[in-house]
Order: sequence, then structure tokens, then C-alpha cells
Amino acid sequence: MNKQEFLEKYLIERRGTDCFKWDELESRYGDPNLIPMWIADMEFKTPDQIIEAMVERAKHGVFGYSSVSEEYYKAFSDWMSERYHFPIKKEWVRFSTGCITVIAWMIHAFTNPGDACLILTPVYYPFHNVVTSNGRELVSVDLDYNEGYFTMNYEAIEKAIVENQVKMFIQCSPHNPVGRVWSEEELEEILAICKKYNVLVVSDEIHQDIVLGENPFIPSAVVSDGLYGDIVITVSSASKTFNLAGLLHSHIVITNENLMKIYDKFARGMNRTEMNIMGLTATMKGYTHGGEWLSNLMGVIRDNYNYLKKELHEKLPDVTVCALEGTYLVLLDMRKCIEAERLVEFIQGRCHLAVDYGECFGENFKGFIRLNLATDPKYVKTAVENIIAEASKL
Repeated sequence: MNKQEFLEKYLIERRGTDCFKWDELESRYGDPNLIPMWIADMEFKTPDQIIEAMVERAKHGVFGYSSVSEEYYKAFSDWMSERYHFPIKKEWVRFSTGCITVIAWMIHAFTNPGDACLILTPVYYPFHNVVTSNGRELVSVDLDYNEGYFTMNYEAIEKAIVENQVKMFIQCSPHNPVGRVWSEEELEEILAICKKYNVLVVSDEIHQDIVLGENPFIPSAVVSDGLYGDIVITVSSASKTFNLAGLLHSHIVITNENLMKIYDKFARGMNRTEMNIMGLTATMKGYTHGGEWLSNLMGVIRDNYNYLKKELHEKLPDVTVCALEGTYLVLLDMRKCIEAERLVEFIQGRCHLAVDYGECFGENFKGFIRLNLATDPKYVKTAVENIIAEASKL
């Protein structure tokens, strides 16, 4: 299937379907006519095989308590093994309704009130709230930034861990919103620091399948042949991969037996760790039959990014397009183009776009915006044209 065939088959109108991205524009931005390029889901239907499997399940007519089939575990393990050299054992897997929910559970299971939890900013904004809302101390270390590229500052990270007696590092890999897919060398360095100071790593790897650059995605649990498995808890989901966020289904992968015992004890107290039957159905079918669809999707995202980067570089070089190695969320540094105080009016009032703003991800990143590229190329084209045209009037 070529790109045009994919677009014709899978692009879909989402207005009027109780779609948070489109139908909440007025309540969130005050204008229902903006182009929504904010929240991280897509304008693409999920693969046909997933839809067919869910319809077949629905026809059965019963939606009672369900177990997890051996076929499901095999599908998950095969996907992870073939793509990331991480064969998943059944006994390592637990389930939740979402990755941020998992992080909240891990905070309660493995830390105490007042303990310090580390994040690297700018980062997905619920990372901030999930720490503070659960009575833990938030420790933030800014990533180093150089002309569109973010890297980890290991010296600053180690200093923050020591000074604050950090107990947990909440990692984003690939990193939203900076678009980095951390190399094995980068992961090894940060994991070694965490191991040195007995810091538990909760690694949110929900964007693992959306990789555009040269760095392959590497699960933290397999770095250096699994050397750090005793301090790593992996959080993942097929929701970003196949546009399934509304099904509320995610994985917890714990390879260390002692960590699993602690988590299971906590989970028994929670008593709300059942699975969503449709989430199980959709995820299994995605992992067994969704590879071709994903390849076609990646072609659209890659073309959208390349178009945006080329046009802005040539026609509006004051805007820095950050490197996009992974995720479908690109960060634009607008600070040379317009004062941060005028950015919201410029983006919404003049460019007619709904975006996420840099200060949501970290207090020192005002003047950045994040755009969702998992959408119709015509929206990306309009967004770029509007930014260029309106910037010329400044």
C-alpha cells in the first residue's frame, strides 16, 4: 500500500464523535475552529484486523470478567523479541488502565510520602503532577539543549540524586516532547548512576514503536544484557502505536522477582487491577497483524516531519525544529521568532492552531510549542503555511 492509498483508507473525520482532541477545542482553547495539533492521538483508524477482532468479540455478547490467554502473552513477547530483543516471560507481566496510572501505583508501592522522585525536563506534563499529587517531592533536572537537540546532563543528574536522596527516577523513553530515542550508551550511563545510588527506575516506554531516526529503540530492561533489570520497571502500551488510548490498557513488565513481590503485595491491596476485555483483544491483534499498518503510518509521520522541517528551515529559520528521532510529537523553539509572552495569541489567534506550550513540560521552556504530526498532511501544511505567513507580519 502506498502513502496515498493509506491516507484514503485510514484517515477519518473525528469531529462530533466525542473526540477529546477535536470536540473539546472550545472548552480548552476558546475556539472550536482551531486545527488541533495538541493531545497525542491520531486521525487514523486503527488496523482493520483490530476492528474486526473487536467486532467479533462484541458479537459474542458477553463482557464479563476475563483471563489473559496464552496467545496474548505470546503475541506480546513475539513483538518485543522480534523488534527489541526483549522476549517477555508471562510471569513478568501485569496490567493497568494506563501508563500514568502505573507510575502512580509504583510511587505508592516503592516509595514513602515525602520521598524524592526525579524527572528530566521538559517532559510529559503528567509526570510532574503524578509525583506532587501523591505526596512526593518532585526533583527536576533540565536536559541540556543545543540548537534543537537535547541530551542528558549526567553530572547534574547525579548531583540532584545525591542532594535530594532520590528514591525513584521516572524515565521517558523515547522522550516526549523532545523527540529523543536514547542510545544504549546514554541509557547505560543514566542507569549506572541510578544503580550506584539504589534509585528505582520506572521507564515509560509507550512511544517505543514510533521511531524515525537512526537510533533504534532499546528497552532499559535489556541494556547491557539486562544488567539493570533489578532496578527497572517497564511501562508500555499499544495505545500510541495503534491509536487505542480509549481502551485503557497497558503493560507493567518487572523482570526482578523481588520487585514483583513488592508490586503484587501492593496490587492485592488496590484490588482494581483487572484487564479491559477490548483492550486485550485489540492489543493482541495489533501485535500479531499490525506491522504493515504501522510501517505505512511511519511513512506518513516521517513525511510530515520532513516537510515541516524543510519549509521552516528555508522560509522561517528563526524557528528551530527540534530533532525527531522518536514519537510523533515535534518540538518547535519559537523564541527567536516571537516573544514568549505573545506566543499564545500568535499561535491561536493568528495561526489558528491548538498546541501544547513548552511551559507545560518544564518551567524553563516557555517559548517552545509541541505539534502532533500523526495527522492528515493537509493540516501540517496549513499549520506550517500559517506560521510562516503570520511570522512575516511581525
